[in-house]
Amino acid sequence: MTTDASAPWLIVGLGNPGPEYAGNRHNVGFMVADLLAERIGGKFKRAGKAQAQVVEGRIGPPGPANRRVILAKPMSYMNLSGGPVTALRDFYKVPTAQIVAVHDELDIDYGMLRLKLGGGDNGHNGLKSMTKAMGSDYHRVRFGIGRPPGRMQVADFVLKDFSSAERKELGYLVDRAADAVECLVIEGLERAQSTYNS
Repeated sequence: MTTDASAPWLIVGLGNPGPEYAGNRHNVGFMVADLLAERIGGKFKRAGKAQAQVVEGRIGPPGPANRRVILAKPMSYMNLSGGPVTALRDFYKVPTAQIVAVHDELDIDYGMLRLKLGGGDNGHNGLKSMTKAMGSDYHRVRFGIGRPPGRMQVADFVLKDFSSAERKELGYLVDRAADAVECLVIEGLERAQSTYNS
């Protein structure tokens, strides 16, 4: 897979808008996007016609490894994420292979990360919507949230806040996920996988 050095990277944190969802497991993508925005010293603003908030900036050391990035949080609700992401991709002329979706993942233990390019949506409504809108050849940074306990429904589990035990580690884990995104964009998928795929 080749990347276009002149084109920006579009890093999409997946989640649901609104304060009632802010601490939910399903919103960990927003948490990572917020931290990345803080690191580049930007504030999220409404993106023109796209139903999303964006921050533009650069990551990486000065020189050839420095990358232009657009951080985005779709404001459409999770299961409609594909529309805003496609609008941003077209507006900023981002190759699909330079799009990174950061999202919660049920099939990975809490706090574990897996980075990959392409693949299925594994029942994740945000990915399902993105793939339907533009194909599956984008990167994913999958943040493990584990499976619901007992007989709890998946939908209830992902829309609950992280437990108090989980919250003790959450700041560190979100920080690590943000590091993984930066590594992917600056050094490429293989290096990021070997460093962060736990």
